[in-house]
Amino acid sequence: MILYLLRRILYVVPIALAVGFVCFMLVQIAPGDPINAIVPPDAPQDVVEQVRRDYGLDKPLPVQFGLWLLKVVQGDLGRSLATGRPVWADLRTAIGNTLMLALVASGLGFVLGCVLGGLAGTFRGSAMDRAAVGVAVAGVSVPHYWLGMVLVVLFSVQWNLLPAMGAGPGGSSDWEWDWEHMQHLVLPAVTLSVIPMGIVTRTVRGIVAEIMNQEFVVALRGKGLRRWDVFVHVVKNAAPNALAVIGLQLGYLMGGSILVETVFSWPGTGLLLNSAIFQRDLPVLQGTILVLAMFFVALNLLVDLIQTALDPRIKRA
Repeated sequence: MILYLLRRILYVVPIALAVGFVCFMLVQIAPGDPINAIVPPDAPQDVVEQVRRDYGLDKPLPVQFGLWLLKVVQGDLGRSLATGRPVWADLRTAIGNTLMLALVASGLGFVLGCVLGGLAGTFRGSAMDRAAVGVAVAGVSVPHYWLGMVLVVLFSVQWNLLPAMGAGPGGSSDWEWDWEHMQHLVLPAVTLSVIPMGIVTRTVRGIVAEIMNQEFVVALRGKGLRRWDVFVHVVKNAAPNALAVIGLQLGYLMGGSILVETVFSWPGTGLLLNSAIFQRDLPVLQGTILVLAMFFVALNLLVDLIQTALDPRIKRA
């Protein structure tokens, strides 16, 4: 296991360099001048050039990338062009909010998906199976930002049951574990959970249906084992694959929640990226994209290690 871990960590190094290079270049080749976010439109040309030199934007792109990468290795993601604040100061709070939202949404989607997929795989061809498949298809087909707006109209505007914006009362971005703040988490978490719920349902249904036809399940039934005990064996065999799916979905939710966070004004990385895109704030864009990409890489590594620990067949392989 230790050698496997070291080998996987070594694989991460070139991936991290490639991700950093892609993040840097994609932001650089985007249209627009980031200096426009700092100086007013009527600023003299000498002031514009001085600001460009102060931020190092007058240097060639390879030099800019090398300096940026050196700072990143030292833990410095730079300063925002729009606010002048350190990027990490804003990113730290945003990552915490997005991670909490993604964990709640993926957990809800995982539980519902496993229940629906397990029932559908166990009772194949029944009305329950068709209903679960229908819910799964609807979950992966409905645009989550549209679903978010529908939930806001119903639960916030018409019925006035749940708040629609912010992470706390008054649109606050400060989170506390009380009922007033947790109400703000309900609608965005439900909205984000629909897609992973549908994917997990379809995946678990296929895995359970395949396992139920295997010889060891027939043997367990032939020995007179209770239905619940047989189901426990099926769950143990399906768990590694289901875990891999939900691990990937958690990574997707961390990086793909920009539309949902914008709909609900949730103060996470999605909302931060959205504002940085419109302001052409290069340091915030580069830092946020890099951190999210590295989180996805680290999450894949963690899922692989947990799978190896849960499934003896992977160890033997």
